[in-house]
Amino acid sequence: MRKVVIAAAAIGVPAMIAAYVAIQRAGPVGNRSVPEPAKPVDLQRYLGRWYEQFRYEASFQRGMDAVTADYALNGDGTIRVVNRGRQGGINGKEKSSTGKAKVVDTARNAKLKVSFFGPFQGDYWVLDHGDRYDWSIVGEPSGRYLWALTRARHPDASVIAMLETRARELGYDLSLVRRTEQP
Repeated sequence: MRKVVIAAAAIGVPAMIAAYVAIQRAGPVGNRSVPEPAKPVDLQRYLGRWYEQFRYEASFQRGMDAVTADYALNGDGTIRVVNRGRQGGINGKEKSSTGKAKVVDTARNAKLKVSFFGPFQGDYWVLDHGDRYDWSIVGEPSGRYLWALTRARHPDASVIAMLETRARELGYDLSLVRRTEQP
């Protein structure tokens, strides 16, 4: 209890409540045994635009389609992250969020911490990716989040099938997946 009181005093009760609410809204655990990332990540090759193909629905992304993620290297070595999507379908209102990512696993570059507001950071693990960096599966240790990304806005059905198979192999429950519509 003492740690909670100290933490509340350090970051403020409203922030603690917001963090608690965010955790509660995160959704069900779809993978109770998230594996370590399968291989190292070449950050230069990972940078650029990615198109989301499917995900676990999260409160901060609920109802979003036409979702993209753009990664660029900042001068200080961190990564600029710009997520965009359209609320309520591919013709809905565009929303964007800009954050900063920092590599926390410098030996493999596959584990990052991402922050979109203030001191709050979330894990971003590149669990697997194509050798040509044409696809990526992203998760984090709690098993509540999953994203399948491709470089192509509309990849072949075989690529989607491969992503689904690979996500299952990594331990994810695909019954929780929400498909992302792309224009």
